Amino acid sequence: MFVEMENEIAKAVEMLQKGKVLLYPTDTVWGIGCDATASKAVQKVYKIKGRSKEKSAIILLDTADKLEHYVKEVPSIAYDLIRLAPGPLTIIYEGGKNLAKNVLAKDGSIAIRVVKGDFCVEMLRRFGKPIVSSSANLSGDPTPLIFDDISETIKSKVDYVVNIHHDRLRAVKASTIIKLEVNNRFTVLRE
Repeated sequence: MFVEMENEIAKAVEMLQKGKVLLYPTDTVWGIGCDATASKAVQKVYKIKGRSKEKSAIILLDTADKLEHYVKEVPSIAYDLIRLAPGPLTIIYEGGKNLAKNVLAKDGSIAIRVVKGDFCVEMLRRFGKPIVSSSANLSGDPTPLIFDDISETIKSKVDYVVNIHHDRLRAVKASTIIKLEVNNRFTVLRE
């Protein structure tokens, strides 16, 4: 299993470096992703999903230490929330920076999740930049919880399908999403 994961991480990083779009296992559900700093790749993710350009995307980081590179002002409570969260947590921050413009919300905010899954953490560490994470479904369709539930349309439109965890059957759910303000207040948007 280790060699297989090692090979898939190397291939995923190679594809991300070329501006390609992946179908990959996140620490929550399967995702469609790309380099979050490459506008053309982000545009392709939206096109594959049939998603409105008005909607922003979630980006993934391998460590909270990198937040300050992508958020203008990280409220101090963010680090505690990430460390203490009982499960996957996506935080919406005011003032995203150093990212593709089309990954930001209209108000300039950005949704970021620091991942904990072994594949994603290592892929992100090696890639060195954040990646987009959008659930592997067409816009408006239910989020697939296992690989076999992902539509053939999605599988055929991405540039590379990561070839691990296809048989993983586990209780998964999307991350909790909160919107964080600079004054250390937050609102839960999805539990």
